[in-house]
Amino acid sequence: MKKETTKGTQTAKVLNEMRAEYDFTGGVRGKHYHALQGGYTITIHKVDGSTVVKEVKPAKGAVILEPDVQKYFPDSDSVNVALRSLIRLIPAQRKNFAKKHGA
Repeated sequence: MKKETTKGTQTAKVLNEMRAEYDFTGGVRGKHYHALQGGYTITIHKVDGSTVVKEVKPAKGAVILEPDVQKYFPDSDSVNVALRSLIRLIPAQRKNFAKKHGA
């Protein structure tokens, strides 16, 4: 009987290999990160000559978690549970101030 190989494993191995001609000297990680958080525009030029412009903006109230925080809070529910437990630690006087001032 033939031993089956998984194509996904072979593809992943090829993708993880860095070619010698790639040079990231002087590269900056996250160079455009903050700019993209404010939204961005995509322009699509179609074959028929028409152009479609799409504006992409984060949803109102969206919170972007840093990768190290995402390890501990993989979804909205886990973030909300953690924040609610912190809210309980805030003194009552501070809570009343937040309610009055819309915070």
